[in-house]
Amino acid sequence: MWNGRRLVEKLHLRKERELEKLSAQMTREFQRSVRRNLKKNESFEDEFYMDGWQEDTEAWCLIKMKTRNRTRYSDDETMKRSSRNAMEKNIKSRHSSLITSSSSNSSSSSRSSVSVLNSDGNSIEKCAASNMKGNGEEQLKCHQCMRNDRRTVVPCTKCKQKLYCIRCIKQWYPNMAEEEIAELCPFCRGNCNCNICLHSSGRIKTSKRDITDNEKVQHLQYLINSLLPFLKQIREEQTQEIDMEATIRGIPSYAIQIPQSLCPNDERVYCNHCATSIVDLHRSCPKCSYELCLSCCREIRRGDLFRGGEVVFQYLNRGYDYIHGGDPHADSRSLEISNGHVEPLTEWNANKDGSVTCAPKEMGGCGNSVLELKCILPEDWISKLEERAKNILKNPEIERTIPIRKCYQNSTRMLRRAASREGSNDIYLYCPSSRDVLEEDKFLHFQRHWANGEPVIVRNVLEQTAGLSWEPMVMWRALCENVDPRISSKMSEVKAIDCLAGCEVEISTRLFFKGYTGGRRYDNLWPEMLKLKDWPPSDKFEDLLPRHCDEFISALPFQEYTDPRAGFLNLAAKLPPSVIKPDLGPKTYIAYGISEELGRGDSVTKLHCDLSDAVNILTHTAEVVLDEEQRSAVESLKRKHRAQDEKERLDQEIGWAANKEVYLSNNPSESNDIVGVLEEEPEEGSTFPGFPPEGKTEETGGALWDIFRREDVPKLLEYLTNHSKEFRHTYCSPVEQVVHPIHDQSFYLTLEHKRKLKEEFGVEPWTFEQKLGEAVFIPAGCPHQVRNLKSCTKVAVDFVSPENVHECIRLTEEFRRLPKNHKAREDKLEVRKMILHAAQQAVQDLEEFASAKI
Repeated sequence: MWNGRRLVEKLHLRKERELEKLSAQMTREFQRSVRRNLKKNESFEDEFYMDGWQEDTEAWCLIKMKTRNRTRYSDDETMKRSSRNAMEKNIKSRHSSLITSSSSNSSSSSRSSVSVLNSDGNSIEKCAASNMKGNGEEQLKCHQCMRNDRRTVVPCTKCKQKLYCIRCIKQWYPNMAEEEIAELCPFCRGNCNCNICLHSSGRIKTSKRDITDNEKVQHLQYLINSLLPFLKQIREEQTQEIDMEATIRGIPSYAIQIPQSLCPNDERVYCNHCATSIVDLHRSCPKCSYELCLSCCREIRRGDLFRGGEVVFQYLNRGYDYIHGGDPHADSRSLEISNGHVEPLTEWNANKDGSVTCAPKEMGGCGNSVLELKCILPEDWISKLEERAKNILKNPEIERTIPIRKCYQNSTRMLRRAASREGSNDIYLYCPSSRDVLEEDKFLHFQRHWANGEPVIVRNVLEQTAGLSWEPMVMWRALCENVDPRISSKMSEVKAIDCLAGCEVEISTRLFFKGYTGGRRYDNLWPEMLKLKDWPPSDKFEDLLPRHCDEFISALPFQEYTDPRAGFLNLAAKLPPSVIKPDLGPKTYIAYGISEELGRGDSVTKLHCDLSDAVNILTHTAEVVLDEEQRSAVESLKRKHRAQDEKERLDQEIGWAANKEVYLSNNPSESNDIVGVLEEEPEEGSTFPGFPPEGKTEETGGALWDIFRREDVPKLLEYLTNHSKEFRHTYCSPVEQVVHPIHDQSFYLTLEHKRKLKEEFGVEPWTFEQKLGEAVFIPAGCPHQVRNLKSCTKVAVDFVSPENVHECIRLTEEFRRLPKNHKAREDKLEVRKMILHAAQQAVQDLEEFASAKI
């Protein structure tokens, strides 16, 4: 028996060699006959992705894909119908022939049966299909690559329709054994990553838990109760402006008739001065249509309007050597930064009667006409909604079922230590598994921590999904095979961010993903860290990768909050279909990473604060390990960097004219101090958890998170302002100008800076490692930063929870006071619009529920 198996294996290897020679010959012939072979609609993807990323096969695949996509795009619907019909016909033919082949003892010239033993002695059937058609039947075709010339395919015993060839199994399903494919194929499992399945949606149920009517009532009451204070605030602001209008006109408030602006649902209205979204009452110029929000109107009357001129950020490129710790270019000079806003301040004051004239021409207005009060919503719409909300909560037909959200002692299994703050009761983070979150008491427990502004970590969320591959190459293949050639043709190159220089670079997709798994380095062996942000674009994610989008949504824990389509407590999901929605994701973040902190050029997301809540799932990692030669070079360059830092620090103290040269070799005591600080290993229960002591065999995570408490933000801002010149940003130049230390996104606090922050201000973030398959919940208003410990693929989506609406409003106010050209200034969330629509929808749903009970 074993001799027979060896013979079969030898024949198999010989056949593979012959097929490889034939494949090489076909490659040469293909370029001469692309147009002639268009009608065959064959897939050559497997040849492209194999054999070590060969350049010639890449060119071959791209030519084939572009040509095929042109054909698809010209007659897409016809192709879809014909391919589906042909596929169904082939499947039926395969199934009948497969049964005949496996049940019969007679051999055929067209197919033969090969038995492969499992470890337990069981066997599965492989259908060899390397010969020509026999008895008028079609050859077996692999569902993945749609090739009918594969020597060996594995049939699914579940559906008895799909088959997968050995090459595709090894290439695209490396974690699945052939026996598993035979028992339940990827198509039946819902994780097939062939091109057809990757571009289809609706195959899986994205919602994990069915909500009962009682739970729906609880959620609606909770939502309305949470939003009522904000409805009242918006109504009071509008009432004040109406009273002011009555004073200006000299008539009673009830007599005021406010004309309605023509504003279609597919348009957004922003304040021309502060760029904040306008949802209802505002003032508008009848001459030039300049529009002003109520907040700006109040500030003009008080005389404290923020001018918001533009500010110039400049970073001097001092050259490659400077970036790596050397001297700057000889012709480079000290950077001169403009002091403050470059626009001259223009007076804009209210008139004596309280009316406001249009902004001066220097500020974008006409400076002539008095601004008129306008509305977007129908008259008294907000006040009536507030009254309805109050009444429905008092309705005797609806039992008051808002639960008391208490937090009982957790088992240590659901907690993760993330800080060591003395005298604090929030050093542990709630960390349930994905199975736990489906229980109602765990949901209430999550709400308690979430309402306190604490991050939450949910483990093993990918275990609850179909298991679709998140390999970046699988996603790239899906994009390359897109039916729209305008999209697929752009996938051969990507724009990445070089983390050392902080600049955008263009690189071939093949080389980027090769570096993702194997690493890249500069000429001096310093690790080169690249990252893609929001690739593919989030506004097209669902269209370009529909299957991955469904898989991601199905993985989301606490979907009442996080589901971007139907989250019961997600305000962003309450916007009507006709209203333009903000871009909240899902977004993908693909970046390199290594475990060692470099200090410069680390693969990081710098300190920032999101306008909304967010959940981030680590879907894929690839570990890149530095060899001894590179480690030695890195240590040498680190010493060079520290010498440069010290030299520039002294230059700032004594003036650039001194131009002293200071090297650590000339100051060994200081050198030893610095090295000792950087290399000191944290002890168990030390200041910064997340770094297990040496000797621990604990599995390392893919990303290191630092999330700061909201109450620590003032001290964090003070520390960053005081130490701003110790940080480097674009071109590794020192940070010379700070508008807002967090919203500028110019700072990443290294381990050393986190130590100094705690020593000087007693501030310590929650620090933890995110492992593969973990979802991290970040509350709005919590500054955070991330460093990749491995090459990582993360997928994130933003949401707006009722518990954190107040933070969204506060951040919106912060953003509106940033300079005009600041990247964080625009009100992309439009949280006030969300409040109104979410409250209106919740009140309507609860009213319908009450009427149904009568």
